[in-house]
Amino acid sequence: MSTKTIPLSQLELNLAGTLNECARTGETVVVLMPDQKMLTIQSLDPVEDDSLIDELLASDPSFRQMVAESAAGKRYPFPAGTSGMGER
Repeated sequence: MSTKTIPLSQLELNLAGTLNECARTGETVVVLMPDQKMLTIQSLDPVEDDSLIDELLASDPSFRQMVAESAAGKRYPFPAGTSGMGER
């Protein structure tokens, strides 16, 4: 699996495109933050038996609370052609 490194500004310019490319190619994206920290974006294979969510629900009360609050909240659609960041 390959890795691509980009600055945060590039991610902000094309969030949807970057995420779609990551999901399509399986490439890991390393984002360089302004404070010299880094984070990664990596796609997950939906057919893999990934038990992370189940493990978090079983072991982390704050995660369970976050999921419950999210489930109770209002749903907003992702408008076509937008970056999805801060837009509603």
